[in-house]
Amino acid sequence: NTLSILPITMKHPHPRATEATMKYFLIQALAAALILFASTMNAWQTGLWDITSSTHTTTTIITMAILLKLGTAPVHLWYPEVLQGTTLNTALLISTWQKLAPLSLLYMMHTSLPNKLLLLTGLLSALLGGWAGLNQTQTRKIMAHSSIAHMGWILIALSMSPELTTLTLLTYMIMTTAMFSSLNTSMTKTITDMGTAWSSSPTMTTLTLLTLTSLGGLPPLTGFMPKLLILNELSMKPLLPMATLLALASLPSLFFYIRMAYTTTLTTPPTTTNTEHKWRFKTTPPPTHTMTTTLALLLMP
Repeated sequence: NTLSILPITMKHPHPRATEATMKYFLIQALAAALILFASTMNAWQTGLWDITSSTHTTTTIITMAILLKLGTAPVHLWYPEVLQGTTLNTALLISTWQKLAPLSLLYMMHTSLPNKLLLLTGLLSALLGGWAGLNQTQTRKIMAHSSIAHMGWILIALSMSPELTTLTLLTYMIMTTAMFSSLNTSMTKTITDMGTAWSSSPTMTTLTLLTLTSLGGLPPLTGFMPKLLILNELSMKPLLPMATLLALASLPSLFFYIRMAYTTTLTTPPTTTNTEHKWRFKTTPPPTHTMTTTLALLLMP
């Protein structure tokens, strides 16, 4: 899985792409080495190579290695830098498809996972993903911190219910795909570019605004559903302070989503002045854009 995406990442002969590829390869290789080390140590201690029947120590090592692969806090610093050095399509692959294999391992081990570690890293990811994204102006870095925050919600859901984790992961992938598709179609790489996107395609810009609010978890859009269910599960367990902190942690993320939406639709109205807008060709969204945007907005109603 890692080796297959490396040629895609360095497809463009640019120093930033090469740097991002090397960072991604080294991090993934380190995480894979930790998983192999923990599996070998578990086989030496128990005589079993089964990942689902491991000791507490090896389970903790494997969990930390998988969290490193996912780019969650506190081992998340490589993730925004890698996404910034790639194209938007490659960033979409890293943010969605590349998450499936590590999360599948966590699914297989969910009965023996250290719940306190998952809750702590999940809350830390939600907090740092929101706060670190506040001072970003590059859309790829903003989406990277958005992914870190959403991974925090997914980890907390995994500590309670695998079914809820599946729903949260599905909605995250749909919303992220719709958002990256909009950014790629309008060739938007900075928040400043978002301010000039209205002149290119007002309809798609409006849908981008709604997708951003769905990522933030505002009702009655799709993104509100998994967050409501996770907070409900936490409230029914003796974890009400955790639910309160997690709800507060989503506010910084919501702020930079709303800031992007405000910049996109309310700061640069359509005018006939050529100097206010970049030269842009007519945008043609991909065929799947309509479906993913519809699911990202209307899955809950």
